[in-house]
Amino acid sequence: MAEVVETDVLIIGAGPAGIVAATLLSDMGIKNIAISKYRSTSPGPRAHITNQRAMEILRDLGLEEAAKDLATPQSHMGEHAFSTSLVGEEFGRIRTWSTDIVRQAEHDLASPCSYCDLPQLYFEPLVTNAAGIRGSDVRFRTEYLSHTQDADGVSAQLLDRVTGVEFTVRAKYLIGADGARSQVAEDAGLPFEGELGKGAAAALNIEFTADLSSLTDHRRGDMFWMIQPGGIGLNGTGISVLRMVRPWNKWVCTAGYDLSKGELNISNDEARAVVQKVIGSDQFPIQIDATSTWEFNQQFAQNNTNGRVFCMGDAVHRHTPMGGLGLNTSVQDAYNLCWKLAMVVKEQAGPSLLATYDVERTPVGEEVVNHAYMCLSKLPPMFMAMGLPPAHSDEMAQSAMARYKSATPEGEAARAQMRAAMNGTLAGFGGAHGLELNQRYESQAVYPDGTADPGFDRDRVYHHQATSRPGAHVPHVWLTRNQRRVSTLDLCGKGKFTLLTGIAGEPWVKVAQDAAQKLGIDLEVQVIGPGQTYVDTYGDWAEAREVEEDGAILVRPDMFVAWRSNDAAQTQLDGFLPALKTILGRDG
Repeated sequence: MAEVVETDVLIIGAGPAGIVAATLLSDMGIKNIAISKYRSTSPGPRAHITNQRAMEILRDLGLEEAAKDLATPQSHMGEHAFSTSLVGEEFGRIRTWSTDIVRQAEHDLASPCSYCDLPQLYFEPLVTNAAGIRGSDVRFRTEYLSHTQDADGVSAQLLDRVTGVEFTVRAKYLIGADGARSQVAEDAGLPFEGELGKGAAAALNIEFTADLSSLTDHRRGDMFWMIQPGGIGLNGTGISVLRMVRPWNKWVCTAGYDLSKGELNISNDEARAVVQKVIGSDQFPIQIDATSTWEFNQQFAQNNTNGRVFCMGDAVHRHTPMGGLGLNTSVQDAYNLCWKLAMVVKEQAGPSLLATYDVERTPVGEEVVNHAYMCLSKLPPMFMAMGLPPAHSDEMAQSAMARYKSATPEGEAARAQMRAAMNGTLAGFGGAHGLELNQRYESQAVYPDGTADPGFDRDRVYHHQATSRPGAHVPHVWLTRNQRRVSTLDLCGKGKFTLLTGIAGEPWVKVAQDAAQKLGIDLEVQVIGPGQTYVDTYGDWAEAREVEEDGAILVRPDMFVAWRSNDAAQTQLDGFLPALKTILGRDG
């Protein structure tokens, strides 16, 4: 009989969510195995936008600088041009990914980290290497078959695809991070809403190599959008996009087609012709690297947990690439769950803490899925502005362009409608800054402070608004240490709880130390002020903290505020330990 392999956590899937989970758990001393049925990390670029929250997680893992070295920076991402072809006339441009001067300021105030373009092709090897070095057992060509669970753990049947031998892994907990057609989620019986392959629309990806710097370096953007007759001539729609993978010689050409007319099979020569049409020239040498197709999804799990099985990433929220939210939401799932798993495995928290993963992250997944699909609705108004059906002829396009450029009331109206339509697409290119950053959790792992929720001053989807209220992400401001700038975020994380207070809050130091000792947990206390390790040099923390100088803010390991006190009154000091017990599920 084959020996049973034992571990604390078994992770099915070594994509962004799974491999980040493995790295986090290893950093917190939790034994884990991460498997992938594939032979390697992602061979293609796939997801590429990495937003501020995901970069903050890489920062906490000590991988931010390495990620930035691999990525295309925000400064090279923002010029999205809408044209007849890459060499053709432009209808106009939009400034995406917070590169507009006003949105850039909002972006920079929100986080110490920036947007970057880090394709999955480079993201996965970076984090996989870190996971292995830090202690994760990462196994490729290992396939998940099934699982059963009981009161004490989960038994998973796996297949070694090299030897053909089946074996069992016995784990305390199982994470399903196995993608949009998750077998783990299906076996766990998770209920879903929405559908995969929604409608007849589908998309073709053509990965190719070509030096297009002469057409793009003067208008640096990660995407170039084309409105062309009949799309690409593949029974298709009328919009195609060139997505930059590496500036300015590695690309993905994406074009829509009608799935109801059959599956699309395309040769390299046909793919090259498509790319040449999108470029608008056959004068550039083109190497076709790969082709693939994908469908439009709008589906999310109504809950992401069943007993000791937790699903994350595309396994529970499946949506279009619009908004660049997929990878980012996935790694945030891992960041939310793993500190909770670690504390429960170490018996520092009660099992009820794990229920807060579903309570906190399932609503986020639903909102992201629906927003991403909504962004698709922002593309057709460009055709409406031009008076064109999606699949239009060359003659119709020429007539529409002539009307668009004419000094007539019709031309003026078309130009105004086109500008409004282009601006409307910003929702899918970093315009939903608040959706990315404004999560407000309500669960056992958040202890209310009794204050009324003031809501948001502006649209919560499109604008970030920082607050220190329990359930929100701890605000970022710049402090100094030894005269060098340090973000408030750098005082937190690393798998530990952190209590932030001011000089007048010295009584909190002993209260926190006593609570940590009684509960057997890691709890850092950071006193901010003159003469301390961290100094509020700019005075920004005094405003952002929203409590008095002798108040305190308890930050969870995932940098969300768990609890706060406005001052150091004795009743507040006495209430700290009971609040922390409740947060950890130990108040019973």
